[in-house]
Amino acid sequence: MAKATVSFEWLSGCSGCELSIVDLHERLLAVLEEIEIVRLPILMDVKDYPKAALGIVTGALRTDHDVACAKKMRASCDAILAYGTCGVYGGPQGSGYAHAQSELAESAFVKNPTTSTHFVPDQGLPKLLAEGVLPVDAVIPVDLYLPGCPPHAYYVFEALKSVLHGKPPEFGEHNVCFHCDRHMKHTEVAALRRVHQGPMEQDTCFLSQGILCMGSATLDRCRGACPTRGMPCSGCTGPSEAIVLEPNRDIRTEIATRMSMMTKIPKAKITAEIEKHAKTYYAYAMASPVFRQKPTFLLRRWIAQQGVAR
Repeated sequence: MAKATVSFEWLSGCSGCELSIVDLHERLLAVLEEIEIVRLPILMDVKDYPKAALGIVTGALRTDHDVACAKKMRASCDAILAYGTCGVYGGPQGSGYAHAQSELAESAFVKNPTTSTHFVPDQGLPKLLAEGVLPVDAVIPVDLYLPGCPPHAYYVFEALKSVLHGKPPEFGEHNVCFHCDRHMKHTEVAALRRVHQGPMEQDTCFLSQGILCMGSATLDRCRGACPTRGMPCSGCTGPSEAIVLEPNRDIRTEIATRMSMMTKIPKAKITAEIEKHAKTYYAYAMASPVFRQKPTFLLRRWIAQQGVAR
């Protein structure tokens, strides 16, 4: 049986998604028996876009060059998989949405203490998109989505198996709490704190302990890796299905409601804390229309209220 051809494209991203393929370990050998990789920028010096059954696009759209590459992938591939949170939602670089392009350029080239550049270069460079950072499906149709920073090996294998054998992937629509073995309970906790501040109960939900955890508002594409190992969820796999589908449901209100019901911390105080550090708590998906088009997502206002210049 002929192998399925697979083409990769690496847009504005960190290459962690490409490296996550290796996390399949011995299962990678089984996958390689069924696919032929015809393009992989991190390993192969292939400049053109060969015809392929599946195109795997990592990274977000940040420049006009990214847009051109994404369109070439769509034209050369039968199906497109947006791979990783950057490709699906825009990723951490989406925080540029909160700032003017001139401010970003000034910070990177003129006011950067680690370089000697005193001007913003503009010759021979791809131009930044006027909209800031965008997910891949902002410019091309996407057939499959696999968020994660990077995607978890379990879901990578399920996604590839699904494509190769034409079967629906066994993903589920749970949030991260589904795989977390901590227990929610009512407590007398009256103040917010960080995970490094003082002793922590190993079997108790972070929210019950006054520690912000995004797990209940985040889609499970990680199998609860962080909270089961002692770290609160940072939301790296993107918003839960409920938040995606409901225009007025948002991270800060979902988390604040749950935490205030389990502790003595006022809901308004929790909401204010999330707004104060919005670039952290919305880090992975703020570039996506999922948030940008929500009437409840007021990132620029929240930043202005903290007295931070845009």
